[in-house]
This record gives sequence, C-alpha cells and structure tokens, in this order.
Amino acid sequence: MKDDRWILPEGIEELLPEDARRLELLRRQLLDLMHNWGYDIVMPPFVEYIESLLTSMGTELDLQTFKLLDQKTGRTMGIRADMTTQVARIDAHRLRRNEPTRLCYMGTVLRARSDEFASSRSLIQIGAELYGHAGVESDAEMLCLMLEVLAFAGIQSYVDIGHVGIFQGLATQAALDKEQKDFLFNALQRKAVPEIDAYLHQLSLQQDHRDMLAALAWLNGGTEVFELARQKLSAATAEVKQAISEMEQVAQLVSARHPQIPLHYDFAEVRGIKYHTGVVFAAYHPDLGQALAQGGRYDDIGKTFGRARPATGFSADLRTLMRLGSSEPSTKNAIFAPAGSDPALLKKIADLRASGQRVVQQLPGQTGGAKELQCDQVLELIEGEWVLR
Repeated sequence: MKDDRWILPEGIEELLPEDARRLELLRRQLLDLMHNWGYDIVMPPFVEYIESLLTSMGTELDLQTFKLLDQKTGRTMGIRADMTTQVARIDAHRLRRNEPTRLCYMGTVLRARSDEFASSRSLIQIGAELYGHAGVESDAEMLCLMLEVLAFAGIQSYVDIGHVGIFQGLATQAALDKEQKDFLFNALQRKAVPEIDAYLHQLSLQQDHRDMLAALAWLNGGTEVFELARQKLSAATAEVKQAISEMEQVAQLVSARHPQIPLHYDFAEVRGIKYHTGVVFAAYHPDLGQALAQGGRYDDIGKTFGRARPATGFSADLRTLMRLGSSEPSTKNAIFAPAGSDPALLKKIADLRASGQRVVQQLPGQTGGAKELQCDQVLELIEGEWVLR
C-alpha cells in the first residue's frame, strides 16, 4: 500500500522554522502597529453555532464554511471561514459601546474551497474593524490603515476603490429583479461588455436606465473618471450621486495622506455587494492575480445581534503578506552552551536568556554542534568563569 500519510489536504499548508519565525515576527509587529492606531485586539472562537457565524453574510460564506455537529447539544456548529461577523457580534452584543469602537484581530480561518482572494484554504486572517461612525472619514482611516499594514510588510501595491451603492441604486432605479441584478453583478465582475450590452437590450428598460447600467463597465481610471461619471449618470437618483461623492471624498482623503500610492477608481467594483453597503476597496500586487487585502463599509451587520451600527473594515492573509513582502526579520545571535548541570553554567544560561539572548544547550550524546545549530557564539569555561567566545 502506498504510504501517503504525510500528504496534506489541498490548500492546507505548514510553515518550517525560518518562515514560521518570519511570520510570527510580522504578526507581532502588525498587531503593535494597529494598537498604535487605537485598535484593540479581540480573539473570537474558532468554532461557533452556525446561526451566529453566518448571520447577514449570504450564501457564499455558507458554502465556504465547514460544518460539524456539537455532540453536547446536537446543534450545528461551523468552523469560521471569515472573522468579520464574529467581530461584529463582539461589538454589538458584548461591548455595546456608544462611542466609535476600533477592533483588530488575527487568527486562522478555514475554508471549504479556495477563492479569488487566496489559493489557500487555511488563511491566517489579519484585519481591523471600526464601528459607530458613518462618515467618509472612517472609510478613509480604514483604507489608510490597510496601506500602512502593507507598507510595513514591505509590499508595494495599488488600490481599486468603488462603491456598491452606485450599482445598487441604478438597479433599483431600473426596477431590476434579483435574477437580473445577479446576472449583471457577475457580468460586471468580468467586465464582459458584449454580454452586458446584449442582456440589457433583452430587458424592457427605459433608454437612460439601460445606458447608465451599461456605462458602469467603462467607468474606471484615474480622477478624471469622476467628471465622466457625473456626465454618464446625470439621470441617476440622488442616492447614486451621493455614492459618487462619497467615493470621491474618500479618495481625496487617502491621496492627501498617501500621495505616492496609485489609486484606481472602478464604478463596476461591486464584488462586495453581498453584504457591503458603501465604499469598497482592494489592494493589488503585480505578482498576484487576486486582491492581497480588501475591505469596505458594511453598515448594520450587527442588527441580528441586537444592535445595528455603522461599520467599515479590511482583512488580509498574513501568509500572503509575508510571502510577497520584502521585510526580513533581523538575524538574532545564538549561543551554544555545553551540556552539564554545573550551577554556574545554568545560572549563566538563565541570565543570558533573561536578557533576550537565544541560548541552545547541548544534549548529552547529540550529533552536531554550534555550527549545525546555527549558533555563532559558544559558552566556554575559562579560568573558572563561563564566558562567550
């Protein structure tokens, strides 16, 4: 029988010592960075009852969630595939603050299948959420924090900014039903212009409604696209025009703080429409085919937990940031100590470790010495004292 017990499931990875050390150092540094921005860390559980885990997140997350039976209660539980709902539950049900609340998190999520966000099914998700403020300023803060996280990881990126309210508003104005909205949603994601045009001509729509929906696929580019959008969508409702204004205001606030970051504006950027309600954004890297970090506004997600609050946030996969980033942990000296139980030797080892030094003590009969254990210093007994060489 073929011995394949060592093979891991597809999309499940493990990290060997060097990468694990790099990832752990980056994890600590990024959590400290978000702490410095005023974000408090929370640690949601790895499993929850399915009713809480999938609240307001639609069928897509349901399909990504591994489910299991709680042997104690008989209720269905889920292994989290995303931490957004969990953090929203903590804000709405446990903290119940009135002031703006900034929370951050980091932990493993498990997905039933790979998606466009990551090829892995076991991500180490890092993210931040801001609850209790509905203005463009909190959207801009979240996007700027995401850019700071990427920059700290040593990643150069460009950003796509959109607003789901534009498509939603035009679809409502044209009185599209759910099936029609879903078709256009999927076609806009692919920028399938001929498909979009052909489909719109099959529908009984007013010409200006048809023209505005068709224009979304073409409205993307730099800051000049805002003026073009106001021309192409001049017959849109006040809600659509407000969404365009919010999108432009966020872009201005972010550009003022990060003028070196290329910003791209896409009026067909509706990937988050399943639960997002406003500005959405995603960061891209030239060597990665999908977004390496993404986020946006998702107001009222805590309603099911008894407290609807404005909310905006972002998330990324820590492994992806480590893999694409240029930052390297500083090399720490290691000290090789000989085997033995001499009290003076053990005290010297303890003192060195307490001062932050890495000390590897030899085991009796082991193979390999200082060189093989990546130690560049050795503890030696010289004239009755343990000293470094």
